[in-house]
Amino acid sequence: QVQLVESGGGLVQPGESLRLSCAASGSIFRIYTMGWYRQAPGEQRELVATITSASSANYADFVKGRFSISRDNAKNTVYLQMNSLKPEDTAVYYCNADIQRRGYINTRPYWGQGTQVTVSS
Repeated sequence: QVQLVESGGGLVQPGESLRLSCAASGSIFRIYTMGWYRQAPGEQRELVATITSASSANYADFVKGRFSISRDNAKNTVYLQMNSLKPEDTAVYYCNADIQRRGYINTRPYWGQGTQVTVSS
């Protein structure tokens, strides 16, 4: 099996920073694109940022210049550095990864359980 475990969420004030981490573990042959999504109460889940295995990053317009995604392929881990946080960034943040398991040809997406980020004064 494969698991994605997020960490790093919490309560911060506007303008502050947080760093989220997501580690993949289990019977992994290869990890392709990894990413972060978020879902606020009553809203649909939306893309925040993605990063390919070659570390090419893509960002939603609403986080450009404030958030930075990175990954450590040796640790099967993806990070999201969030700076200049705003109240509207409050949401549950989910990690996503396209993973090929050992002994399998197909790749499929996996999701973490989510970590709460709350930005409030």
